[in-house]
Amino acid sequence: MCAGFPDFRLGKVLATSFTGTLSERHGDAVERIPTPHRLVDWLAVNGLAVDSCTTAQLDLARELRESIHAAATAAAIQDALPASAVQVINDCSAQGRAAAVLTPEGERRWRLSSASCVEDALSVIAADAINIIAGERDGKLALCASPTCQAAFFDTSQSRTRKWCDMNTCGNRQKKARFHANQRKNPRSAE
Repeated sequence: MCAGFPDFRLGKVLATSFTGTLSERHGDAVERIPTPHRLVDWLAVNGLAVDSCTTAQLDLARELRESIHAAATAAAIQDALPASAVQVINDCSAQGRAAAVLTPEGERRWRLSSASCVEDALSVIAADAINIIAGERDGKLALCASPTCQAAFFDTSQSRTRKWCDMNTCGNRQKKARFHANQRKNPRSAE
């Protein structure tokens, strides 16, 4: 990735991976799309390549990201969905021109309009959010157990009991913290 920027946290679910472009929301927040070009990079990595991005389009993307996060968080805790978040998600979903296409390998990919604009890519992300928040995909929305993260993620594990948005970051950090706390309690166990 581009030097000077934090790595993207990529997942298997487009909408919740997009909300992960702002991580550690309840700690020292990390913005992973601080510039329009960085949003172009994220979209390309996720199969939604666009030609360019303006500051206004980045602002729209961030508004969508925060709306998805708010709605997914509400759904995860079985609370009412915020009306303003629902409106932003619906508006973004309706304004794009993207089509699902089938690859020869039997996978779904997205084809954006010939102009390949950010709004088309955002419509795909919004549609994915609608699918998971509405319960149309096999899985469950949950919140990361890390007190500094609490990101909404889509749990597709067999038991639907996953605790962390990403085991390599939040889960590992929590396990290390428990290990070090146990070491401080029982210093002889390390010998």
